[in-house]
Amino acid sequence: MPCYRLEGVTPVVHPSAYVHPTAVLIGDVIVGPNCYVGPGAVMRGDFGQLVLEDGANLQDTCVMHGFPGFVTRVARDGHIGHGAVLHGCVVERDAMVGMNAVVMDGAVISERSIVAAAAFVKTGFECPPQSLILGSPAKVKRALTDEEVAWKQQATREYQRLTNRCRERMEPCEPLSELDANRPHLDAGNTAPKGTVKSSEESP
Repeated sequence: MPCYRLEGVTPVVHPSAYVHPTAVLIGDVIVGPNCYVGPGAVMRGDFGQLVLEDGANLQDTCVMHGFPGFVTRVARDGHIGHGAVLHGCVVERDAMVGMNAVVMDGAVISERSIVAAAAFVKTGFECPPQSLILGSPAKVKRALTDEEVAWKQQATREYQRLTNRCRERMEPCEPLSELDANRPHLDAGNTAPKGTVKSSEESP
């Protein structure tokens, strides 16, 4: 992976984590146990510290960055969807940030909450635990049900399993020129793409 020491500060990646070779880690970055960092993700710890805690995932093309003296943190079992931007914020334990959402400085996404896809979370935002957050600017729409939280937790467990799948069984290769006979199936689990809410407007 492209990994860069800056002014004597070297990124830290736990041996049980998986960081894709195209992800970029710079400076004061800490990737904890069982974490997944996807293709094209950028953790730019050249100002503030960036932390992924145990079992968190930062999916493809996500960006983490922050101001000097601040820690941008995704707590244990945090789930950050494709293309999200986290800047100087905290995503608490078991919370989720949906695809292409932006979470700004000083915002705190409370535990078991979900930020919907494409939401814009303003500086200093706070919410109660287990909230559904959507819109631009984002607001708390309602409390999440236990069933919705369970759906998120299942998806996070699949990413934790993906960490091991990638560490153990992913390898560089040349593409085939045609479809292979008896093509194998991926061991990808059974998480359904039903979302956490009824309407597509609120889907994370």
